[in-house]
Amino acid sequence: MNSATPDPALVAAIDALLPQTQCTRCGYPACRPYAEAIANGEAALNRCPPGGAETIARLAALLDRPALPLDADCGDELPVATVARIVEADCIGCTKCIQACPVDAIVGAANLMHVVITEDCTGCELCLPPCPVDCIVIEPAPALPLPREQAPQHRQRYQQREARLQRWDREEQQRRAALRRPGASFDPVAAALVRAGGRRSDASDPQPAP
Repeated sequence: MNSATPDPALVAAIDALLPQTQCTRCGYPACRPYAEAIANGEAALNRCPPGGAETIARLAALLDRPALPLDADCGDELPVATVARIVEADCIGCTKCIQACPVDAIVGAANLMHVVITEDCTGCELCLPPCPVDCIVIEPAPALPLPREQAPQHRQRYQQREARLQRWDREEQQRRAALRRPGASFDPVAAALVRAGGRRSDASDPQPAP
């Protein structure tokens, strides 16, 4: 395993060839970490089912490595792009899919119906496992720009979501630190309100930060 820091320019070039579905099928938490692992020699270039043979060929040309068949352990290449759709009549408004979506493509609020923004959905399927009522279906994508053309938009939405979650985490840590500061008496009711406030924010603000 190579522990050296990969060349940022190479990472960016690899990341630019990935479809930005953020699906985790490659075994990494998002496309960027997979690009870093490839650049660092820690991952093979054939672990991206959404990108399939075309992405493998592009990566092989960039890195001057032989193209390999898609790693079967990562799943099958899909013949067409897909998107998620929520069956409105069955949705209970639990917000679990909103929290799972890596690109903020699902909107809604607690106890209210949720909706997938089709043009923003990457088809990653990460919303399926947490849904307690199986009200999400995967369908062929309608006539939208090609997935490769949408990759920059998907990357931006993922980065905005990550920045927002990190900001919320910092704010939560600051609130907790304020409750624990020297000379401050611990108020369990106030602490409970802090936790509840964080949960309400997670459920009611699914949109990416500006």
